[in-house]
Amino acid sequence: MKDRLLRWMTELTSRKFVSKMTGAFAKSGISRPLIRRFAQIYRIEMEEAEKRLEEYASLNEFFTRRLKPGSRPVDPSPDALVSPVDAKITACGFVRDGQLLHIKGQDYTLHELLGGSPRIPQFLQGFFWVLYLSPRDYHRIHAPCAGEIVETEHLSGRVYPVNDTGLRLIRRVLSRNERLVTYIRHDKGEVALVKVGALNVSSIRYVEPRPDVLNRGDELAYFEFGSTVVLLTEDGTFEPRPDLYPGLSVKMGEKLGTLIQKKK
Repeated sequence: MKDRLLRWMTELTSRKFVSKMTGAFAKSGISRPLIRRFAQIYRIEMEEAEKRLEEYASLNEFFTRRLKPGSRPVDPSPDALVSPVDAKITACGFVRDGQLLHIKGQDYTLHELLGGSPRIPQFLQGFFWVLYLSPRDYHRIHAPCAGEIVETEHLSGRVYPVNDTGLRLIRRVLSRNERLVTYIRHDKGEVALVKVGALNVSSIRYVEPRPDVLNRGDELAYFEFGSTVVLLTEDGTFEPRPDLYPGLSVKMGEKLGTLIQKKK
């Protein structure tokens, strides 16, 4: 009964117009008095922020804040694949015949997650990371590797919550929500960076000007309010760190594993 009630309430509130109204409020100066309380509630580490708390003009500007230079060192190891975000690992593992398995009790297909993209075949046996950003986290998204952006795609959808409750209660939430997909070609293959919108997210935005070529750790995009990133690697091109598993947190620039040459 409790799960059914939560599911019904989530369906009711996960409408685009609700998200747009929330986004409009957060971008307005009216939201400015909430910034300090927001920072206190979520215990945000202000010493890392680029500006002082009182310098932010709106809640959205604070939420999408940049950090001071050097706050997120990028792993220098040759061929490292790094976390594109500050996040908790929700799930990770090898893709099995085009399926991402055991994500909060649900399985997903690459076909639904990537919207039927013709690039799907190269990821059928790759590796995936599901990285959840809480309201407390830094919400800028960075390049997980050096490479060239070869394709981007916007997949329209809903704005269900992508926290633990949303992933458990809402069927196929990661593939039903709005998504912005970036395909990056590196010297050993490709990665797909899937940015998943969520409740109260008015948009997922690329930085301006949007880059065509990336160095590892370069700023690429940002979320307006909390959400999730799904990072996919091409078949046979990645060795994950053995000490990372669901429930752990990672910082942007932290090494997730090593990109390797695909065996022929």
